[in-house]
Amino acid sequence: MKCISWNVNGIRACVQKGFMDFFQEADADIFCIQETKMQEGQLELETPGYFQYWNYAERKGYSGTAVFTKKEPLSFTCGIGIEEHDKEGRVITLEFEEFYFVTVYTPNSQSELARLSYRMEWEDAFLAYLKKLEEKKPVIFCGDLNVAAEEIDLKNPKTNRKNAGFTDEEREKFRKIKASGFVDTFRYFYPDEEGIYSWWSYRFRAREKNAGWRIDYFCVSQSLKERLEDARIHTDVMGSDHCPVELDLC
Repeated sequence: MKCISWNVNGIRACVQKGFMDFFQEADADIFCIQETKMQEGQLELETPGYFQYWNYAERKGYSGTAVFTKKEPLSFTCGIGIEEHDKEGRVITLEFEEFYFVTVYTPNSQSELARLSYRMEWEDAFLAYLKKLEEKKPVIFCGDLNVAAEEIDLKNPKTNRKNAGFTDEEREKFRKIKASGFVDTFRYFYPDEEGIYSWWSYRFRAREKNAGWRIDYFCVSQSLKERLEDARIHTDVMGSDHCPVELDLC
């Protein structure tokens, strides 16, 4: 089974930059996107052979997620069941026979950490949601988690120590996710790999210099470890300031 996750930074813009070429080439069983930045009816994506599921933010041109799946799920839900966290279209959950599949666009703590306190509340609520799902069956979750977990996960850790995405508080929340039993699949296969990132600022020719961050993830329940085949980051795919990440399972 092949799964792809990609923060497209606006699906309408990404479609103009080759999104469908990669979508068709990837031929994933499940393909999910974050930061769609659109409302219902603003774009009709033709994806023959796939069921489509969308979660739109109340605020126009902001956030949003979508999942395209070849196999119809048993159920589909938006959000995590908490009103204050469910207004920005950040979570979609599909239930399949053997697992839950969740895509998430984690809130950014923003410049000067203006939203860090909200981010902390979100992290606790989201992890509790995942663990509740896991009581029934294993969980695969993926998306833009807006955190570089370790120093190896970004080009300039020292100068970014207190910046959004690399604060001690955010990194501790990710460690808590792992401690609760979820596996960071890329590091499972490539524990010491350096210089592989999934996001680059549009400023300062960051992508050209590969001054990036690994903030897009696939994580799975411990019970799925035996099914893991590979985890990849498609650094050569353009169209967004993020690149797609992939998980392969048997």
